[in-house]
Amino acid sequence: MTESIEPPPVSDDEAIPTGAEAPSVDEGPPPTPLTEPADGVPPVLTTPDEFAEAGRSLAAGTGPIALDTERASGFRYSGRAYLVQIRRAGSGTMLIDPIDHPDALGPIAAALDGPEWILHAADQDLPCLRELNFRCAALYDTELAGRLLGIPKVNLAAMVEHFLGLGLVKGHGAADWSRRPLPADWLNYAALDVEVLIELRDAVQAALVEAGKETWAAEEFAAVLARPEPAPRPDRWRRVSKIHTIKSTRTLAAVQQLWIAREDVARRRDVAPGRILPDSAIVAAAVADPKTLDELYKLPVFGGPRQRRQAGRWMSALEAARRLPDSELPPRRPPSTGLPQVNRWEAKSPEAAARLTAVRAALTALAEEVNTPVENLLQPELVRQLCWDDVPSATPEAVATRLAVGGARPWQIHLTSPVIADALAVVPATD
Repeated sequence: MTESIEPPPVSDDEAIPTGAEAPSVDEGPPPTPLTEPADGVPPVLTTPDEFAEAGRSLAAGTGPIALDTERASGFRYSGRAYLVQIRRAGSGTMLIDPIDHPDALGPIAAALDGPEWILHAADQDLPCLRELNFRCAALYDTELAGRLLGIPKVNLAAMVEHFLGLGLVKGHGAADWSRRPLPADWLNYAALDVEVLIELRDAVQAALVEAGKETWAAEEFAAVLARPEPAPRPDRWRRVSKIHTIKSTRTLAAVQQLWIAREDVARRRDVAPGRILPDSAIVAAAVADPKTLDELYKLPVFGGPRQRRQAGRWMSALEAARRLPDSELPPRRPPSTGLPQVNRWEAKSPEAAARLTAVRAALTALAEEVNTPVENLLQPELVRQLCWDDVPSATPEAVATRLAVGGARPWQIHLTSPVIADALAVVPATD
């Protein structure tokens, strides 16, 4: 699997303060190294006959099924799975290479459809598993469960050590898993990712029950499974690094056109866009606006032999930007599609800013009390929307109704609606 990613840092004006971490524990004995699977690394299955046998073996197994995937983020344009790891009691571990015969995976898909799946950071794996027509009927996400328990570090290795006392080998999560043949040490790493996932699930579930959070987890798992695929982000070209340094709308148009040209090449070749042309080169070419190939070749990156072969494409993109009429140039800032940035609330709506300050403080205190990160108590975007809109006669019942409409889970509504109502009740009116 691509190693579990901790939540990225966010700015103060976009996030609710984080909740309390789990209580510190005394230093225990060092973890027992887990360097290879107990039964050895299984062979990689690649053929329809092997997939059919794997399906029969999985169907004959018992209990939940541990799964993981390896992708090639940073190397390939697509997010497809280049290796799927599966483990079930009575079936053992299987390493599935789906690339050459994706249409022959039916027997495996049939065996997977019904039993509970155990995933670590399910949001990372579910999209590419669904792409293979693998259907999940019931989900257990060990990473998400760790967050609800307030575990300080929820990557797989840290949780395996925390709950099982084992030291999981790490090191190949960010590798190019589209490479063939896959090296032996990579396969060892991949097999280990599901080696103790079933045992981890059982230990985590016991901790949830002890903490009285098993219902919370079940509702969260169901919500992850039911969540639709996110809509494509508008204006993805605006995510080019250093684009904030560009002030001219004509130069922004050049960035846009170069990004579109790069995206087309990356998609057709299934290569990560940054490996086709780095963001820094896009910005440099947009700012310099070369009119000839010689001028383009003098820019960083563009003088290399690979970029020279693509030079005509980049020059055409720059020319397209120069031809755009002023009325079609992209604005310096994208049209607002949501709430204002929080650091502007005081100027735009002091009442909303006061509500948000009070609600954030109340939720932070609650998060510390229940030892769960505040962003898991309630989605920060939902909190901001509620505070911006206000809740007339903010009783717990009125707040609960608004949270339900916003997609909050029953456990979240039950826990947070009285706290939010109390916080709103003491917010002073602003003239």
